[in-house]
Amino acid sequence: MAQEVRRGRRARIRPLADPPSGKPPLPAPAARPRGAAAVRVAPGARAPPGAACLGVSARAQVLRRGLGAGLGGDTCRVLGPRCRRAWAQPRAAAGRTAQGSYPDPGLGPRRHEGLHRTMEDYLEEEFFLLCALYGKSGKMPVKDERGDLDVSEVVKPVQATLSSLKMLDVGKWPIFSLCSEAELQLVRQACVFGSASNELLYTTVNDEIFVLGTNCCGCLGLGDVQSTIEPRRLDSLTGKKIACLSYGSGPHIVLATTEGEVFTWGHNAYSQLGNGTTNAGLVPYHISTNLSNKQVIEVACGSYHSLVLTSDGEVFAWGYNNSGQVGSGSTANQPIPRRVTGCLQNKVVVNIACGQMCSMAVVNTGEVFVWGYNGNGQLGLGSSGNQPTPCRVAALQGIRVQRVACGYAHTLVLTDEGQVYAWGANSYGQLGTGNKSNQSYPTPVVVEKDRIIEIAACHSAHTSAAKTQGGHVYMWGQCRGQSVTLPHLTHFSSTDDVFACFATPAVTWRLLSVEPDDHLTVAESLKREFDNPNTADLKFLVDGKYIYVHKVLLKIRCEHFRSSLEDNEDDIVEMSEFSYPVYRAFLEYLYTDSISLSPEEAVGLLDLATFYRENRLKKLCQQTIKQGICEENAIALLSAAVKYEAQDLEEFCFRFCINHLTVVTQTSGFAEMDHDLLKNFISKASRVGAFKN
Repeated sequence: MAQEVRRGRRARIRPLADPPSGKPPLPAPAARPRGAAAVRVAPGARAPPGAACLGVSARAQVLRRGLGAGLGGDTCRVLGPRCRRAWAQPRAAAGRTAQGSYPDPGLGPRRHEGLHRTMEDYLEEEFFLLCALYGKSGKMPVKDERGDLDVSEVVKPVQATLSSLKMLDVGKWPIFSLCSEAELQLVRQACVFGSASNELLYTTVNDEIFVLGTNCCGCLGLGDVQSTIEPRRLDSLTGKKIACLSYGSGPHIVLATTEGEVFTWGHNAYSQLGNGTTNAGLVPYHISTNLSNKQVIEVACGSYHSLVLTSDGEVFAWGYNNSGQVGSGSTANQPIPRRVTGCLQNKVVVNIACGQMCSMAVVNTGEVFVWGYNGNGQLGLGSSGNQPTPCRVAALQGIRVQRVACGYAHTLVLTDEGQVYAWGANSYGQLGTGNKSNQSYPTPVVVEKDRIIEIAACHSAHTSAAKTQGGHVYMWGQCRGQSVTLPHLTHFSSTDDVFACFATPAVTWRLLSVEPDDHLTVAESLKREFDNPNTADLKFLVDGKYIYVHKVLLKIRCEHFRSSLEDNEDDIVEMSEFSYPVYRAFLEYLYTDSISLSPEEAVGLLDLATFYRENRLKKLCQQTIKQGICEENAIALLSAAVKYEAQDLEEFCFRFCINHLTVVTQTSGFAEMDHDLLKNFISKASRVGAFKN
């Protein structure tokens, strides 16, 4: 029945014309019947930072399959059989449409889900189409006073999207003042480390690596121990692309390249370089023992020990082991990489971290395993005894952890529900519990009511930081000689700034990614041109609002539009099938490779994905919806997950309901739950022991 109702909706094609002067825009089409679970927000509502991204192939396939391939000569070349013009044909067309499992006839074979293509893929393949729009110069056109496209003028550059740090922010680390303005313009990655934040390593746009600082223990890798206040190129690694980097207290450096190779250098009194000796490493050394056939994707350093994580989920450790932090079962130092086994033998690890003398690993099931020094309770096992082999944090049973971060002697974890737990040393309030008492069990950290999407800590500091879904950054712990015992809202936009301005020493807690703010690529220019009426040659009318697009871009990004717009002269499309926020997000993705849609509106996109049988899109919608779950809407989202056969979301919502059962059962959503759904919920909850005392 749902499919028949949807197919009865129509879209009109009309000549290009704005609403008559002095008259209001066309009224929004009547809202189509939608599931009760599809919670609405105001049209045009924007998703908070951190919203999930939809895949290109999924987006294009939704549009291509959903709009169809056409019924005949009178079919709209833009919307296919969903066009009102097509429905002017005999009603037999509807009968033909109703046949088969797809919403529209004439659908081609499905693209393999693995063939995900980005904006850059399309640009490379279809560069001739870009030339048709912009000319061979690649310059973005603007309109002159007559309204004609003028490619002789270039749109002024706008600020590029930064992965984690704006160019001007590097000045918050004082050591960058030793670099000239010209040198700063070339920086693309950076790491500040050392006992006094007096060492610096950075990469440039040319994949060259430069270092400067006191060069303690040869930690700059220059082949000597001479300090330098001018950047010196690290020739032995020139051309290598850095994927991740970590440092110890010596300091020593562990670096992984994008090809999965590992290089180490610096302090080595405890074999923390993994080269089989205790001699200081004055130049980068390629670590291949036991790693020759492995691709390393993450590295972590304690004060004097090292961990790496491979692409197949294995953890290798070496270095200082006085407290079992290498996880070998003994307290003998480990001179070369050794795989950490025990409880991790058959586990797939997805994240690692190191405290001063302890180690942590998160596995793909959301469990956390810990080992090493535990004198402050930093292992979260409820005791203070050291652990020489990996041990699961039993207190987190039923909680799915995504990330772990370690301070000097405290630990933070982030769950899939956006909750933070902390344990360990608390002499500076670094646990955020409101007091300075150590905790040997995981304790919730309350950051108002916002969802946390990022946590930050560093083994050399007693500072903690977190970023919320709303973009707010909080800090707690040691702050310029003060103790902040509760999460404090800062004016920063990045957790990196917290460590630059508040931590002691003022180091970086991760490898910084720095993007230029004075250059626009073609892809970035296209992102800027979405919904720009000055350059658009096609517009969609949805809920009485226009969405401005470019035919040539639609051809590049979508196979359906490539054929349907070839000789089409229609300039306006009226669409009433989906809401304005959902359809706008759909079109915007063709320009940006990202989606600006709230978790509530993502339910509508899940409806679209289910209707068009877009499995990849369904998965991505589920990821977005998860970010907006709370006690009040958990039942509504569970109902939507069941309705749209979104199994992953259904399991997530069910687990959330069980973990918050008392509050959830008191909501209006639970009281109004469908009888069959309620029956199944109670049955499943009983099977997992939710009603046991």
